[in-house]
Amino acid sequence: MALKEGMQILESVEQFEELYKKEGVVVFTFSADWCPDCRFIEPFMPKLVEKYSDYDFVYVDRDKFIDLAIGLQIMGIPSFVAIKNGKEEARFVSKLRKSEKEIDDFLGALR
Repeated sequence: MALKEGMQILESVEQFEELYKKEGVVVFTFSADWCPDCRFIEPFMPKLVEKYSDYDFVYVDRDKFIDLAIGLQIMGIPSFVAIKNGKEEARFVSKLRKSEKEIDDFLGALR
């Protein structure tokens, strides 16, 4: 699946907690296989992951980690939560379809 290309795949809550504390920028990308708006961003996400290669991108299956998503108040997907040096820096969370430019602007603002 193209959306996950270049991203780590979240496997456990413990892994999430470790990544959350990591130095630098970690971008958690909440998605699900059935989500049409998640499929919409698939063609351009690998390009953005490459453009921002100094960030760690982590794919989070919202359905597999529903409690984590609820705890972070993520209802709509795809959604992005950016952690910088162990603190939430920014989030792009909404139920609206996201364009390449919107995601690029969000990621660029983290620098």
